[in-house]
Amino acid sequence: MDSTKLRDGDIYDVLKREFVHILEAYSLESETVVIRAGALLPQEAIGDPEHKDYPLLKGRERLMQAEFRGCFGHAFTDMYGNFTGTLSEIVRIDPADNFKRAIFISGLNAVLRYLGIATKTVHCKDEEPPRCARVLSELIKEKFSNPKIAVVGLQPRMVQELSSNFQLRVTDLDPANIGKVKFGIAIDGPEKTESNLDWCDLALVTGTTVTNNTLSRFLIDKPTIFYGVTISGTAKLLSLNHFCHCGH
Repeated sequence: MDSTKLRDGDIYDVLKREFVHILEAYSLESETVVIRAGALLPQEAIGDPEHKDYPLLKGRERLMQAEFRGCFGHAFTDMYGNFTGTLSEIVRIDPADNFKRAIFISGLNAVLRYLGIATKTVHCKDEEPPRCARVLSELIKEKFSNPKIAVVGLQPRMVQELSSNFQLRVTDLDPANIGKVKFGIAIDGPEKTESNLDWCDLALVTGTTVTNNTLSRFLIDKPTIFYGVTISGTAKLLSLNHFCHCGH
């Protein structure tokens, strides 16, 4: 599958089609299975890390959590709430807003985790994010030497670690971050995304792009790493390069 040619509408069509095929292959399509998705409190999602600057602790985003047969799938979103439904209902959801997309994506992650198709579907906690960032930095050095990196989505520990080793440009959607200097890096707004992607050798992109309907912007003809739990299942189905070292 050539994911670089997908548009956002196509992405959800492909994901739904692949999901239905998987359900049929495992004879799950006719079962009445309930998946519950609720917004986790920050402490449930990320524990009690030393640093307090994560988006989950600042209140703008939450993790939706879906459960399927004792397995969990997470999805970051800025529109959150509760949902109970069957697998067939989740497949039929119209991905019209971030909440509906988060229901589908968290449900997809939970089912693929149960089937052993996807891993790293549950957010890391406590002091795991700094460890994850260190591993990411070493991986980039090993695979790409000394690239210029465009980071999409301010993950504080990643930016903190990478800023001491590489040239970075960072964009974020949160108005509270835009225009601020974090770890010596000026945080740009989304209007700088295209120019930053033109400038970089490597793009490091938050997996929440699959819930906020911007993923297609980052299916580019450059090395790209999508990070985080949200995109775990999607990355498997679309063969995307995915990093989530400390996810569970």
